[in-house]
Amino acid sequence: MSPTDTIHHAYGQLAARRALVLAAGLGALVASGLLDIATGPAFLPVSEVARSILRLSQDRTVDAIVWTIRLPVALIAIFVGASLGLTGAIMQTILNNPLASSYTLGVSAGAGFGAALVIVMGSFLPVLGDQAIPVSAFVFAAIACAGVFAIGQTRGASAEMLVLGGIALLFLFQALLSLLQFIASPEALQLIVFWLFGSLQKATWTKAAIVAGVLALAVPVLVADVWRLTALKLGDERARGLGVDVRALRLRAFVLISALTGTAVAFVGTIGFVGLVAPHIARIFVGEDQRGFLPASAIFGALLLSLSSVASKTVLPGAIVPIGIVTALIGVPFFIWLIVANRRSYW
Repeated sequence: MSPTDTIHHAYGQLAARRALVLAAGLGALVASGLLDIATGPAFLPVSEVARSILRLSQDRTVDAIVWTIRLPVALIAIFVGASLGLTGAIMQTILNNPLASSYTLGVSAGAGFGAALVIVMGSFLPVLGDQAIPVSAFVFAAIACAGVFAIGQTRGASAEMLVLGGIALLFLFQALLSLLQFIASPEALQLIVFWLFGSLQKATWTKAAIVAGVLALAVPVLVADVWRLTALKLGDERARGLGVDVRALRLRAFVLISALTGTAVAFVGTIGFVGLVAPHIARIFVGEDQRGFLPASAIFGALLLSLSSVASKTVLPGAIVPIGIVTALIGVPFFIWLIVANRRSYW
């Protein structure tokens, strides 16, 4: 076998493995979604859930529970998890930092501050009622992203400056959030705390559709930039040598991160570790090639949040644990294991 044939054979094996991982992840995600719908105060047989989704069930009570209450929750868990996993993968790629995510670099903190500002000060945006909190969270997530990019521009948008800028904004928004909590009334403070914990239980079909829509709009942009993101893993100078406009690429990436994170966090609150852990899992199975890395990160992010949704309803019988607590309890030990087991690969 010639060297060229050997390379083609090795690449074919890699592509087949990547396809197998993605197919297995999707299968696990479907199973987790069905289990999420089945789990609750009244456990439903998975077979009945499947029949209801396929419109084959004759039980109107089961249909009402599935379609009105549980299916929107399961879907928004999948869409939000995919969005967070994808943003984590993008940030780790453009910043070349294994600790980068929207949670660790201040974007989620900005969204949390925006939500708390409305809760404490009242709506200052031209929106009414329940829309004020998610809109404000989205706006401040965008402000946080713009701030990170602006700080990086002072030194030519280098990855190191962007990371430092994100950490600075993280502490800034956390301090501002603490100030709001200090001056808030007991009722407002309780609302802030529950929002920061994160919750999927207020999901609706409209909210799930909005998150899914933003995710769908982001996909074509990422498909167009997938080779540029792969080239960026070689370093800024080599990427420029291959014809990549690094500054424009990072700007597009930050716009996507802002839209995906802002939309996700606006509807379910602050959820950590999904965007941090999911890309590391994807990297273990499919490597750094963005053609497999990005979809795998989205799938594993969705799977992680879907399983966390199941756990939130089963950890304490008769109670639903806030989803942000569950993701932290699952994510922290798993992430520590990833660091210890793969420290040579990541650092």
